[in-house]
Amino acid sequence: MLTILFDGIAYGMVLFVLGCGLSVTMGLMNFVNLAHGAFAMLGGYVAVLAMQRLGLPFLASLPLAFLAAALVGVVLERLIYRPMYTKSHLDQVMFSIGLVFMAVAGTDWLMGSTQQFIRLPDWLQGRFEVAGIGIGRYRLFVIVVCGLLAVSLQWGFTRTRFGSRLRAAVDDARVARGLGIPVNRLFALTFALGSGLAGLGGALGIELMGLDPTFPLKFMIYFLIVVTVGGTSSITGPFFAAMLLGVADVVGKYLVPQVGAFIIYALMVVLLITRPHGLFAKARA
Repeated sequence: MLTILFDGIAYGMVLFVLGCGLSVTMGLMNFVNLAHGAFAMLGGYVAVLAMQRLGLPFLASLPLAFLAAALVGVVLERLIYRPMYTKSHLDQVMFSIGLVFMAVAGTDWLMGSTQQFIRLPDWLQGRFEVAGIGIGRYRLFVIVVCGLLAVSLQWGFTRTRFGSRLRAAVDDARVARGLGIPVNRLFALTFALGSGLAGLGGALGIELMGLDPTFPLKFMIYFLIVVTVGGTSSITGPFFAAMLLGVADVVGKYLVPQVGAFIIYALMVVLLITRPHGLFAKARA
């Protein structure tokens, strides 16, 4: 049972990295980007191509996946996303869903519909036991990497000048511009960070979640659950929401595979009823 719990935590860590980028754009930029999974898919395919075509090692493909997704995010933010910032959330949803289907169709045409696989280095393969708990080496690697990312993001958005200026720009962009804050540059950097995190999550998740052109559609609901249940006011909420979702999903599929998916949605409903503004959000008047 503890081994299953460990696997669920590792799965939840990947969901956190994938979902926290969406939390950043929704919570800090007030933009609903349902095409977030397309950036994760891009990072995954960049990692696959870097390893299969260029012969790069797995660890070298991870920063490449982050940078590729971040670069594409910057370009798209400047060209097509920026005019949508002032639109209604419904317009943003319809716009980003259209991008999802375009990404799925384009990837299927370019890469084919087959499932993609990567070969992990030998030191990340297999399991070892500690106190009777079977620990997968790759899952331990994912937990360590994603845990460090969670701490860094929380610190960056709450304790740095960049985070305070970004929050000021979101609260009132006009006043922020009057104070000399480069609002457009901040939004571009934030969007690039969110896209890059999605790309990194996509590369890390190939071994655990698989990768094919339908990836953005299959896991869109997971990203939304992480953000909705965790809230968008901080990184802490999505982190624990991803942990709950990952553990519930893995435990449900192991113990009761017939109703594994139902457990996730039942948990989401209960949490939204009891904590409608997120796990750690303060109740609104």
